[in-house]
Amino acid sequence: MKSSPDWFMYFIAFWGVVLVVFMSIGGFFMFRKFLKVLPKADGKSKLDWQNHWVELSRPLWNDESKAMLDKLVSPVPNAFRDIAKHSIAAQIGQLAVESGEGSVTEEHCIKGYIMATPKRDHAFLINFFGQQRDRLFAVRPSAPYGKTETFGTSRRLT
Repeated sequence: MKSSPDWFMYFIAFWGVVLVVFMSIGGFFMFRKFLKVLPKADGKSKLDWQNHWVELSRPLWNDESKAMLDKLVSPVPNAFRDIAKHSIAAQIGQLAVESGEGSVTEEHCIKGYIMATPKRDHAFLINFFGQQRDRLFAVRPSAPYGKTETFGTSRRLT
């Protein structure tokens, strides 16, 4: 005599497989985070170095560089944006401190972004600067009387 239908047993087996897969995926990401916390040969972990460079470069950040960093991390989903911002800021801060300049420049932001992100994310940087170029070089209205300016030249609207 059967105590339960076959479909119910298959459902339990399917649910068990799904549970194991999801736990494996979560364990993988937890293990990656654990590896970042392990100390390296110098005694500091990757996260310790990131915190070190962020704290050391904190006085070098100005409003423009903070805005640039916010624009660079804008495509990252909200759940991961703070972590991405911290790791990119650490790389930018390291470049700024090692260069000896008095503040974080746009050049530091670009180099730090390239060094801190995987190669697949560099396409965003190219698109971002393409949009900035289009925005900066667009024809903008200036003075009254229908004049417009492009690179300081004036021409009339028709």
